[in-house]
Amino acid sequence: MVAAGLYASSFFEVKRMKTISIDIETFSDINLAKCGVYKYAESPAFEILLFGYSVDGGEVQVVDLAQGEGIPDDILDALTDESVTKWAFNASFERVCLSRYLREWGRSLNPFHDHHPLSQDCARFLNPAGWKCSMVWSAYMGLPLSLEGVGAVLKLDSQKIKEGKDLIRYFCVPCKETKSNGGRTRNLPQHALDKWTLFKSYNKRDVEVEMAIQERLKKYPVPEPIWDEYHLDQEINDRGIAIDRTLAKNAIVIDARSRDSLMAVLKEKTGLENPNSVIQMIGWLEQHGMKTDSLGKKQVEKLLKTAEEPLRSVLLLRQKLAKSSVRKYQAMGMTACEDGRARGMFQFYGANRTGRFAGRHIQLQNLPQNHLPDLSEARELVRQGNYEAMELLYDSIPDVLSQLIRTAFVPRQGLKFAVADFSAIEARVLSWLAGETWRSDVFARNGDIYCASASSMFGVPVEKHGVNGHLRQKGKIAELALGYGGSVGALKAMGALDMGLTENELYPLVRSWRSANPHIVDFWWQVDAAVKTAIKERIPMRAGCIRFLYQSGMLFIQLPSGRRLSYVKPRMGENRFGGESVTYEGIGATKKWERLESYGPKFVENIVQGISRDILCYAMQTLRCCAIVGHVHDELIIECSKDTSVDAICEQMGRTPSWAEGLLLRADGYECEFYKKD
Repeated sequence: MVAAGLYASSFFEVKRMKTISIDIETFSDINLAKCGVYKYAESPAFEILLFGYSVDGGEVQVVDLAQGEGIPDDILDALTDESVTKWAFNASFERVCLSRYLREWGRSLNPFHDHHPLSQDCARFLNPAGWKCSMVWSAYMGLPLSLEGVGAVLKLDSQKIKEGKDLIRYFCVPCKETKSNGGRTRNLPQHALDKWTLFKSYNKRDVEVEMAIQERLKKYPVPEPIWDEYHLDQEINDRGIAIDRTLAKNAIVIDARSRDSLMAVLKEKTGLENPNSVIQMIGWLEQHGMKTDSLGKKQVEKLLKTAEEPLRSVLLLRQKLAKSSVRKYQAMGMTACEDGRARGMFQFYGANRTGRFAGRHIQLQNLPQNHLPDLSEARELVRQGNYEAMELLYDSIPDVLSQLIRTAFVPRQGLKFAVADFSAIEARVLSWLAGETWRSDVFARNGDIYCASASSMFGVPVEKHGVNGHLRQKGKIAELALGYGGSVGALKAMGALDMGLTENELYPLVRSWRSANPHIVDFWWQVDAAVKTAIKERIPMRAGCIRFLYQSGMLFIQLPSGRRLSYVKPRMGENRFGGESVTYEGIGATKKWERLESYGPKFVENIVQGISRDILCYAMQTLRCCAIVGHVHDELIIECSKDTSVDAICEQMGRTPSWAEGLLLRADGYECEFYKKD
């Protein structure tokens, strides 16, 4: 009997489910692209229509939920079983939607099976630890971030059904009421059974394509530490960050009143029907002796330097009108869930060249800075909706509203934000990689790299607000523009001319910076040579602690963390100057899959930004016990109790990973009752 029992147990283990590949089709009256999946799945109208799945690579099954079929119990059990890996392309969508479905059917998502408030809060969504995402895998390999795009690049036998977009429009979003459709606001299966049959085939095919991607990429698995980072990212997205909806709502109202007022004054001054029209405004300016082909921000600032009345007043008013940042406030309203928290704002591996995060919806990564001395007072006036006081106290209401955007992010009642960010992380990483020791010495004594750079370039002492302080700006612009092979064009793009530098100063500045940083310049060309040799001769190469490998039509750059940067189908080409260059396939500036060109300094930029990303992720892991609610570039936003030490957070964040021995890190921080720049 014992032997029989052991045999049965062994048999059970063999048959135990290990993986499920999933794709779902859903309906909601919420705009997914604008509001995000969390708000989308929260709608009372939300419904899962089709559930396509494959167990352990077997035949794909499609459950027609819209027509009364049910998901098998063993599959439902697997969804809450962390030992069963759930795969999907853009898995966060499936995970969040299925969380809503399971909660609705009374399935507990609480892994602790208790009623503790913290457990209940976590149990809103399926634990990310049981999920993996083939879109992340594709991004890790430098491939497109769409199922269709990956299928095309990999030339898979199974491709997405092209009619899919039309079918989604038909079944997954509300339709317009018409006489011909009987005044309905939604298309159901019975309204077009032939389309519905095709839709089920589309759902099945998506699972097949997702599985084909896994099969094609299995030689190059994503390292487990990256999946752990992905799970942490999902936890942060699930947690969300609270929005001050009163502030956001009143900011929109005040902005509308301000715009109406500015438009009325502009109409009076110009006589134009629509002063906001670029064509009309350019025509009016030309009539009054000012020629321009653009009314962009920089061009208007240039025109204002020489403009006389009434042109100056008109341009200033237009400048104020263009300052409006109401879209951010509107995005807050669209993204915030019922509990007032905005979720899903970070896309893991959104920048697949470096692996950095990308912002979604509100776009925390490009918020305007705040410099108002009375930030709290201005914020309170907007919360009160006091337009009259705003008009009286501030020269530009749009500018104030722009500066207040950050402050719409708030901690839970009774808590605070601790904000910590790395000091000059890219400069530190670049100096460490290249062995530019004088720069590392500056970091070791917590010096100002911009002053030190200027001092090294010009051979004189430079102190911020002190001796030769005017040179610091030149040091800063050089540091920001020239670290990755940039020259005069990079300085101009960085705004060097607007900061008071003359055209004649630019090239000497480039020469001075490169002369002061010979090891960095040498590192550019070490990397350039290593990449070219790896591609041409198909042999592994090194430049310092960075490894370069060519395998199966891919160039891999291995970072000190062990993570790889991937470049698809690299080959040698010719640049516009007739010299030798490296090209590879990727998403270009046009958002299309195309052949891109690169060279040593550009690869160094990818490497430095990739390492900086790895350091941020390492810091996030060390601070995992804290409630991280957001991150912006090299900055973490943590929601914590009032007695939490910001210094302790910064100390923890500034710890150097074991794989970056010798790299000097530093984090600075502050606390606040609403998000802001200190």
